[in-house]
Amino acid sequence: MATKRKDPAVYTLTAGSIAGAIEATITYPTEFVKTQLQLQQGSKSSSPVQKSATAPKGPIDILVSTVRTQGLTAIYRGLSAMVIGNTAKAGVRFFSFEQYKNLLKDSEGKTTGVRSVLAGLGAGMTEALFVVTPSETIKTKLIHDGNSANPQYRGLVHGVKTIVKAEGLGGIYRGVIPVMARQGANSAVRFGVYSSLNDLVKARMMASGTQQMPAAYTFGIGAIAGIVTVYTTMPLDVVKTKMQGLNARQLYSGVFDCCWKVFKNEGLLSFWNGATPRLARLSMSGGIVFSIYESTMTILRKLDNFSPLHS
Repeated sequence: MATKRKDPAVYTLTAGSIAGAIEATITYPTEFVKTQLQLQQGSKSSSPVQKSATAPKGPIDILVSTVRTQGLTAIYRGLSAMVIGNTAKAGVRFFSFEQYKNLLKDSEGKTTGVRSVLAGLGAGMTEALFVVTPSETIKTKLIHDGNSANPQYRGLVHGVKTIVKAEGLGGIYRGVIPVMARQGANSAVRFGVYSSLNDLVKARMMASGTQQMPAAYTFGIGAIAGIVTVYTTMPLDVVKTKMQGLNARQLYSGVFDCCWKVFKNEGLLSFWNGATPRLARLSMSGGIVFSIYESTMTILRKLDNFSPLHS
C-alpha cells in the first residue's frame, strides 16, 4: 500500500501566496471602509462639532461620499501595500501553520482540538512579526493621509520612503504588539474553527462513501471560521488601527494608553467599530482563501504526479 507523500513546503507557500493576493484584491473596499470607520472615531473627540457635521455615519455613507468626492479609485488607496502584504502574509501563514502542526502532532500523527489552535496561534504570531505589521502600518497611513487636504504620500514607494525618513524603521512597525495579538488570535480562532469543522465534515462524507469535498463546502466552512474570528478579535483590530494612524505618536504613549483612551472617550462598544465591513471581508476572505488554497494545492499535487521523480 502506497504511503501518502507529504506536501513540499514550497507548495503550501505558493498556494497560500496566490490565495492571499486574490483575496486582498477582491475584498479591499471593505478593508478601506473598516479602516476609515476606525480612524474617524479616533479624531471625533478633538473637534466634535466639525466631525458631527462632516464625518460619514456608516459604511455605505463612507463608500458613497468617497466615490462622489474623490472618484472610484479612492476606495483602493493603499491596495498595493495590502496585496503585497497579504500575498506574503498568506504564504507565511499556511507555511508556518503546517510546520507548527507537524511539530504538534500527537502519537497517532493527528493535530486536532487544542493542538490546531496552538498551531494557528503560532502561525499568526509569525506572520504578524515578519509581514503584517509593516504592511498594515503602511496601508493605514496611506488611507489616513488621503483624508487630509494636502496628502503627503504620492504612492506606496514614496509613502514608505517618507515614513522611514521621518520615523525610522520603527515607523513601519507601529502597533506591533496589538498586531501580533490580533494575528495570533485571528489564526488561532480561524484555523481552530476551520480544522474542527473540516475534520467533522470530512468524517461524515467518508462515512457516506464520498471522498472529495465539494468546493462549496470548503467555502462555507471558511466563511463560518471568518465570522467567528471577527467578533472575537475585533477589539485588537481597533487598537491596532488607531496605533498606526498618522497622529498615533502624539495621541497614545502605548497599547494600554490607547485602550484606556478609546474606552474613556468613545465607550466600550467603540472597540467593535468597523465590525460590519470587517465581517463582510473576513466571511468572504475565509471562503475565498481556503477555497483557492485547496484548489491550488490540488493542482500542484496533480502536476507533481507528472514529475519524472515520481513516475
